[in-house]
Amino acid sequence: MKAKSRIILFTLLLVAITTIFKLLFSAKLDWSGFSPIIAIALFSGMIIKDKSKSFIYTLMALLISDVLIEVFYRMGLFPFEGLYKYQWLNYFFLLLTTLIGWALQGKNYSRIFAGAIAGPTLFFLISNITVWAGHGGYGHPMNFAGFVLCMEDGLPFYKNSLIATLIFMPVLIGSYNYLVKKTLSLKLA
Repeated sequence: MKAKSRIILFTLLLVAITTIFKLLFSAKLDWSGFSPIIAIALFSGMIIKDKSKSFIYTLMALLISDVLIEVFYRMGLFPFEGLYKYQWLNYFFLLLTTLIGWALQGKNYSRIFAGAIAGPTLFFLISNITVWAGHGGYGHPMNFAGFVLCMEDGLPFYKNSLIATLIFMPVLIGSYNYLVKKTLSLKLA
């Protein structure tokens, strides 16, 4: 199989796992946030040399999975929309996460681990600050106590995204190395 075909196969794999995990876990509050998407954003920043193209994996995986979920929602097969009003903010926050991948490059295990911690943490902080700044988020007062409550509300999502990223980073790197580079390694060469 040619290198270009292997990259296409890997991209389809990213879209498939993102969609499957969103369908399986996003509607379950205890599992919400358990998704490979932050790992994909970090991985993309680490692996794609052309910075202008490093957002492609993340955008493709997120957009295609969101469109499919929207279709399932409209068919009455999923409990919430795949495309909603402020979703563009999540896309933006994930693209910021790609910048962490740029900085860390994934050349050794400590950088990969640092990215797997930093990515979900950045997403948690920015998204929860944004929710709170939108007039207290889910009815919380616009003061420090309301801010703390809004951050506490996001902790289960943070925990799930952190665990997912720690699991999916080595899976993505190993899969990419095996499918595209024809080598077995959990770090990027």
